[in-house]
Amino acid sequence: MDDRTHRSTDAGVLVAGQLFFDAVFADLPQAPVPGQEVWTPHFGWTPGGIANFAIAAARLGASTDVCAAVGDDDLSGLCRAALVREGIGTALLREVPGWALPVSACIDHDGDRAIVTGGTPAPLALPDLLPPTGGRVAALHVDASTAEWVRGSADRGLRVFADVGWDPTGDWDPALLDAIDGAYAFTPNAHEALAYTRTDDPVRAARLLAERVPLAVVTLGADGVVAVDSSTGEQVVVPPVRVRAVDSTGAGDVFCAALAVGTLAELPLRERIDLAALVAAITVSRPGGAAGAPRRAELAPWLAANPAAADPDRYGFVTTSLPSVLAGPAIRTP
Repeated sequence: MDDRTHRSTDAGVLVAGQLFFDAVFADLPQAPVPGQEVWTPHFGWTPGGIANFAIAAARLGASTDVCAAVGDDDLSGLCRAALVREGIGTALLREVPGWALPVSACIDHDGDRAIVTGGTPAPLALPDLLPPTGGRVAALHVDASTAEWVRGSADRGLRVFADVGWDPTGDWDPALLDAIDGAYAFTPNAHEALAYTRTDDPVRAARLLAERVPLAVVTLGADGVVAVDSSTGEQVVVPPVRVRAVDSTGAGDVFCAALAVGTLAELPLRERIDLAALVAAITVSRPGGAAGAPRRAELAPWLAANPAAADPDRYGFVTTSLPSVLAGPAIRTP
């Protein structure tokens, strides 16, 4: 299929980074052990990595482009076709002959997840893939190599949602956060936020991180979310949406995607965080990672069918302001 027919030259959301082919095995009765076979009916496959963000954003109605390396293997072809079916622009995908997309087996049991990945990382550096212009918001895993691109993002009218990811060294050197300078938002989980800020209080951590970026959001899992907007001084702490978690694959990416779409739609901070919490909760209640991310039209019916999940007053905007706000000129439904 010709990617040019799906190019979003004026996309609202630009997503850049490493793609994977994810095979997701969710809600296992127990962890697999050598010599045994474990079955689960909760299984799915999906483009993974930064595709989780792209799929969630596109399903909420955002015009989305994905920028990444792909191989010339069959699984790269499956992932490319899946992105196209979601209405995601793929003209910024760069094919690397002889390289195969990494494959991740995501195994979810006992409320936690393990991942086994086969393959090698993309042989192209992210700065070599990033376009000089495009998008109104962007999401990417940042490091020293992307620092210059991120620092100049605001001057280009681009709001970057940055992720520095897990520190395998265990040092959690605050100097690593220099890579988010110039970004609009930073959305670590509680472990990452506390480690980088050397605090034991998520609210304090969010405030410290908001000294570096306009919007700091710390996700607390079953304890909810805390967000601080340093440009307005606003702080919100919201409870979780109560669901039975089946598969946590890509939950952080999906949360951030909904937050970015809410920001693009200029929703108030509390509504942006509530939207992100809702979309992430629905996703983790289903198997398959981003393949379970809800579409915009699903949100209100899901809330109506699950009245115990969240306070109805908290989500009144989903049936009032949200549909009209997300129908603006920068957002389209695939």
